[in-house]
Amino acid sequence: MLKINDLHASVEGKAILKGINLEVNAGEVHAIMGPNGSGKSTLASVIAGKEEYDVTQGSIFLDEEDIDELAAEERAHKGIFLSFQYPVEIPGVSVTNFIRTAINETRKAKGLEDMPGKDMLKMIREKSEMLEIDRKFLSRSLNEGFSGGEKKRNEIFQMAMLEPKLAILDETDSGLDIDALRIVANGVNKLKSKDNAVIVITHYQRLLDYIVPDFVHVLHDGKIVKSGTKELAHKLEAQGYDWIKEEVGV
Repeated sequence: MLKINDLHASVEGKAILKGINLEVNAGEVHAIMGPNGSGKSTLASVIAGKEEYDVTQGSIFLDEEDIDELAAEERAHKGIFLSFQYPVEIPGVSVTNFIRTAINETRKAKGLEDMPGKDMLKMIREKSEMLEIDRKFLSRSLNEGFSGGEKKRNEIFQMAMLEPKLAILDETDSGLDIDALRIVANGVNKLKSKDNAVIVITHYQRLLDYIVPDFVHVLHDGKIVKSGTKELAHKLEAQGYDWIKEEVGV
């Protein structure tokens, strides 16, 4: 599904990613871990096509299509979803209206007509019930006055409605208490299927107790320096990152 070859990227002339190679297949969950400044969020942003990052070398393929030249909006229409570490507030635009617009813009990009209102309402009802979201929540202005847990749950709701091929969760566990973490992770697990894939970016192993990864990758100084299974995350939690630096000589 996703294939990244020798990816180098910079921001404002500073090199951040220095040769990323990664392959994610449908049905898989990959966790990206690493210390602050290692390039985790940059990798997420570059995959999603955010403009402030310059790709200086390498390529990104989605379903064997080179997406290097596609804008963020075009990548979203092709099925890439990025949850933000700090979701923006949009006063006056309800959660429901925002998601209705997002879905219909994606349909338009595919040459389809707007989703009929009754179908949209049915889908909203089904997904909100699945994620244990109060219908009153959906009439509130997007992220305005939301707690950290509400913002993250709202993003998982957006993910449920958009049904992306590839969901990238950038530090979704940031600022969440254990109950909110469990609710968000439960939503992600319900949305996993053999046809989609998830990349989870996190500092901490605790999230991976709830969203169990098939593979764990450790970033250091813009490169993936070690990959493994969930046991690698447990070892990082117990021993930190110094042992990896010694092991791989970085």
